[in-house]
Amino acid sequence: MELIRKYFPELTEDQIQKFEKLEELYKDWNLKINVVSRKDIDELYLRHVLHSLGIAKVQSFKPGSKVLDVGTGGGFPGIPLAIMFPETEFHLVDSIGKKIKVVNEVSEGLELKNVTSFNKRVEELSGNYDFIVSRAVAVMPTFVRWIKGKIAKESNHERKNGILYLKGGDLSEELQDYRTAEIFELSDYFQEEFFDTKKVVYLPMKYKP
Repeated sequence: MELIRKYFPELTEDQIQKFEKLEELYKDWNLKINVVSRKDIDELYLRHVLHSLGIAKVQSFKPGSKVLDVGTGGGFPGIPLAIMFPETEFHLVDSIGKKIKVVNEVSEGLELKNVTSFNKRVEELSGNYDFIVSRAVAVMPTFVRWIKGKIAKESNHERKNGILYLKGGDLSEELQDYRTAEIFELSDYFQEEFFDTKKVVYLPMKYKP
């Protein structure tokens, strides 16, 4: 939890309490439904919470905006981002029911009013979003295909609507067809060794007139 305070010193008391409660909720639910590896649950704040909040270092979400988290698993990056941006609407989708059960229980435990979850494939969802976030659920061309038509055309932020994707390693081959992609090194924001190869990829979505 000290990590979160270190990099996000402006948190409100309510946000601090919610972030502190995350560990207890995830440890409890992970015993019943394994969604986080044992190694990772011991380093929850580093490997999951702070990693998710890497997106918040790149992009702030305005009140009233809508963000879709695809393949959320146990709620990452969606739940930490929902705590960080309480007036932004977050939709978390995963095709595996037990993972969505954990999302629901954690959201309820934290009394998050801005999280809605869906036990579906993303292709089955309707609606448009300002941004679509995810944590390395597929290579970019596959991901772009999955979310086709789900990004709103009208941007409410300075940055154009698009994808904010947490990825690691060498992405040159994967992103060779996306000249407009921007890569943000998380090591520029966080000092821990874990982030040395971690990145946020921003891909603005172009629409034909």
